[in-house]
Amino acid sequence: MNATKLSVVIPARDEAASLAPLLQRLHESLGKLPGEPASEIIVVDDASTDDTAAVAEAAGAQVLRHPYGKGNGAAIKSGVRAAQGEVILCLDADGQHPPEIIPSLLERVEQGYDMAVGARSGLAEHAGWWRALANRIYNRFASWMVGHPIADLTSGLRAVKAPLFRRFLYLLPNGFSYPTTLTMCFFRCGLSVAYVPSNMSPRGVSQSKSHIRPLSDGLRFLLIIFKVGAYFSPLRVFFPISFTLLACGFCYYAYTYLTMHRLTNMSVILFINAIIVFLIGIVAEQITALLYKDSE
Repeated sequence: MNATKLSVVIPARDEAASLAPLLQRLHESLGKLPGEPASEIIVVDDASTDDTAAVAEAAGAQVLRHPYGKGNGAAIKSGVRAAQGEVILCLDADGQHPPEIIPSLLERVEQGYDMAVGARSGLAEHAGWWRALANRIYNRFASWMVGHPIADLTSGLRAVKAPLFRRFLYLLPNGFSYPTTLTMCFFRCGLSVAYVPSNMSPRGVSQSKSHIRPLSDGLRFLLIIFKVGAYFSPLRVFFPISFTLLACGFCYYAYTYLTMHRLTNMSVILFINAIIVFLIGIVAEQITALLYKDSE
């Protein structure tokens, strides 16, 4: 990476068993980078009850401690605020993200991409078939929302230009859905995102229990996709709803005309609601444009 300084941010909670081998592999990978760029490793201890902080300090990492558990996203935000590097690389502490892929991610950033993401591809890289299926659904839905193909919406392995990362910190949630929000924000703002295939293990060598709650976190991912989509491109959300209401109104009108030869109140209500939703989308689109008229 030439003279560019790199900051590695690792959120950790009760990951003492997996952190030591991960940091060793990480040091080896950083030592192989061309130009030997100045780098720092920041481990954010999210109120661990084991020796996570001690293990990280023994490996030469800078440790930030949360007084109580704030969440994976909050740990990332703490690390990003403290990072001094021009490029920030995030990876999980459970060992599922291979440090050996770091040179490939940084190479994409040097090529001009604003963010490079390590992408999972096969079922074996997910913690169960249901997560693989859910991730594929999220990818398809988010790709439609932003108008660009998204290979892995929820991957936490990513290298990001620091100024752009900090630009969206206030939008990132404190839970596990920060990668979803960050990815959506980058695409909706027209920033460049690259995906690098990576061989990940479902939970690495971690001895801790996964903190992800499938049902609630899955619903939260979908809500975030809608929220970020509405924040950056409201018509992308409101127009399909308006079109659906309008189509239902026409279909119901056709049914009542053929059976009763008249226009019913329900058809009128559907038509009116379709118009109202569409107008709300137009107004929201104009408000969004005003919010960003003075931004970069």
